[in-house]
Amino acid sequence: MKILISAYACEPNQGSEPGVGWNTVCEVSKSHQVWVMTSNCHRSYIEAELEKNFLPNLRFVYLDPFGWSLNWSQKGKGTQLFVHLHYYLWQLWAYFVSRSLHKQISLDIVHHVTYVRYSSPSFLSMLPVPFIWGPVGGGESAPKEFQKDFSLRAKVYETARHLLRSLGEFDPFVQMTAKRSAVVRATTEDTAKRLYKLGANRVQIIPESGLAEAEIARLENFKIPDSLPLRFISMARLIHWKGLHLGLRAFAQAGLADAEYWILGDGAERNQLYSLTQDLGIAQQVKFWGRLPREETLVKLGESHILVHPSLHDSGGWVCMEAMAAGRPVICLDLGGPGVQVTEETGFKIKPETPEQAVTDIAKAMSYLASNPELILSMGQAGQKRVRENFSWEIRGKHLAQLYEVISTQDKPYWKLS
Repeated sequence: MKILISAYACEPNQGSEPGVGWNTVCEVSKSHQVWVMTSNCHRSYIEAELEKNFLPNLRFVYLDPFGWSLNWSQKGKGTQLFVHLHYYLWQLWAYFVSRSLHKQISLDIVHHVTYVRYSSPSFLSMLPVPFIWGPVGGGESAPKEFQKDFSLRAKVYETARHLLRSLGEFDPFVQMTAKRSAVVRATTEDTAKRLYKLGANRVQIIPESGLAEAEIARLENFKIPDSLPLRFISMARLIHWKGLHLGLRAFAQAGLADAEYWILGDGAERNQLYSLTQDLGIAQQVKFWGRLPREETLVKLGESHILVHPSLHDSGGWVCMEAMAAGRPVICLDLGGPGVQVTEETGFKIKPETPEQAVTDIAKAMSYLASNPELILSMGQAGQKRVRENFSWEIRGKHLAQLYEVISTQDKPYWKLS
């Protein structure tokens, strides 16, 4: 079939949104002819990769509204407002370009992949072609009980995030996108509920994250250390909603003398977290490594036993998937992306009722794993099996090919499928 994929963020050898875009289009191109609409800022990286590894079924259409191109590397450096505006205009621009493309080649399916954001529209849903929206996320919120521990800056962030998301839901074009989608692929249950309220007819819950077969094979070679100290590890930006303060409190409560807690990452909460370790009396057992290159990060993961990821509203949770692929049990909150990825066989999902209860339950999970090394191994093996069977990009690509086939044979109008 002839597939048009909207991938505003799409770049080889990257994680996060650009990685979602790139890996999706590569896998789909194994079965179909694929046209990809993306931003010019990714062009040089894509063309360099295609010179080395040519993919005959893959064609790229580079565009930016009014010739206005943003540098992806500058995202988050005071340009966030411009990124949102650029993305919205880019979506509108993409519609007019894709309409002309459809007249030329008669597309069979249109699929929006990135950004992974449910509160921004895709104008490509207006094309007279079956439309798939997603993965899209962002419908998750930190439970109210947990926000009492937030700083003023964090509370302002959460309030602003909620308001911006609500504004997006009132956008008639967002509602149109939901209603006209043959299928919406939501990253979490929270996002799925919001999509149904927007008028979506069919919603699948599909994690945005994935790993290449080569990466899975590499991570499977990371054997769990068989000597003390037992090492817990968290790999995340040091910001309030990643919940690392909960992990530290739980580690202190567990009172494991022959254990360490490694924290990899940097961010606005670093000083507060460091002060917390001193207040809790665990500073000698906690090591802040800062933000490390990916290769060094993987080395640290290989030297650890258990991942702790108590994030409060993570749509994705790539680190949980990587830890499971490496055979490490995961302790997380039963929220967002981690709550979808992790099972009872691969780790501990803590119910987020109150901060005090969550800390106590995380501490119990830490203590239980510390006293049951055989459980660490069995959970690690179950995690590897789950990743290989469900979260490889190759498997994701096959599932998409099946979805395309089903949608292309539907008799009902694609925006009225039940």
